[in-house]
Amino acid sequence: MLSAFAVYAVAFVARPVGGLIFGYMLDRIGRVKVLAMTIWLMAMGTAAIGLIPTYESIGLAAPLLLVICRLAQGFAVGGEITGSTTFILESAPAGRRGTWVGIIYFFANIPNALVALMLLSMQLLIGKETYLEWAWRVPFLLGGLIGIIGYWLRRNLEDPEEYKRASRTVESRNPLRAVTRSGVRSMLYVAMILPVQSVASYLLLGFMYTFLVKQVGLDSTSALLANAAGIVAYAIFIPIGGALSDRFGRKKVLSVGALWIGVLAYVSVRLAANGSLLEAVAGQVILGIGIGLYGGACFVTCAEFFPTSFRATGHAIAYQLTVAVLGGTAPLVCAWLINVFHSPFAPGWYVAVVALVNIVLIQFVPETKEVDLRTSIDSAPPAVRSSQGVGPVLRDLK
Repeated sequence: MLSAFAVYAVAFVARPVGGLIFGYMLDRIGRVKVLAMTIWLMAMGTAAIGLIPTYESIGLAAPLLLVICRLAQGFAVGGEITGSTTFILESAPAGRRGTWVGIIYFFANIPNALVALMLLSMQLLIGKETYLEWAWRVPFLLGGLIGIIGYWLRRNLEDPEEYKRASRTVESRNPLRAVTRSGVRSMLYVAMILPVQSVASYLLLGFMYTFLVKQVGLDSTSALLANAAGIVAYAIFIPIGGALSDRFGRKKVLSVGALWIGVLAYVSVRLAANGSLLEAVAGQVILGIGIGLYGGACFVTCAEFFPTSFRATGHAIAYQLTVAVLGGTAPLVCAWLINVFHSPFAPGWYVAVVALVNIVLIQFVPETKEVDLRTSIDSAPPAVRSSQGVGPVLRDLK
């Protein structure tokens, strides 16, 4: 059988590789065409998992097929995140980019809670044995159906006018400009603001449920409900954080969100560890609010660092690699810290330290609230880029 490490390694490389490939295609052939590809790939990979025969039926081929399906999903997610972000960013009205991007990330994250509740409801209705025997396939088949519906909704979309106008220039014909000095600088900025988002979201989405069951002793149903509450809070506060960044600036909201996480990450874990359902909900909701506020500003800023001509390529490389390195290794780091310090609360300190370091790094990235999407941070003097963005300066020069 395939080892758990091999499966993890496949998942580790799928998103950045898919992001790189689809990011380049997004800039070369258009946002809508690539988004149609990614949603089909996601739908087929998801539905196929629900159709895989059991290990007893086909032996080693079963886990191999599962890895292939997960690989397809990883490729699709890599392109889908960058594609949807750039499409919405370039379609949003002036002054509302953070809000609009925040809304799509709300809908990207809220299913994490809804699916958990759906699985719990299924097990209560039909029984856990029946669920484990065959009904576990139903959510995957439904996921494939939702993908088909998503393609139907996208089929008549057009590329944003911002992309159309930029694609007429000679520079836009070569998205590999993303690896030039200007593009690398923007990628570095992404790597400077994304760490706390990557590790904190893992703490909520990947660590807390297991922590509540194995360390705190909550039953799986209570742990699932408590974790779902935290995820809902996280999803709701993403557009709120985006809207606040539209009003007060990206860096201010990033700083407040990072400070919230830095101060309260460990407190949230300890509160959730007290053993009651109410405290488990409270701890995760508090954590989710901070991650949502930070994410609302972070997601839009990561895309605004790049000009339209190579936005998708640059964003895909920087975003997916940073998430893979920091988010992908977070489970290993957390397990190592728990073993070294002999404390299940160690991941809370890890996230807190990353958040406090991030507060410092945020001060060295440019403000992008008013940036002109066509040129992004490329054409403004460093002093201006770090304060108000390039948009007002260009208007003053006209």
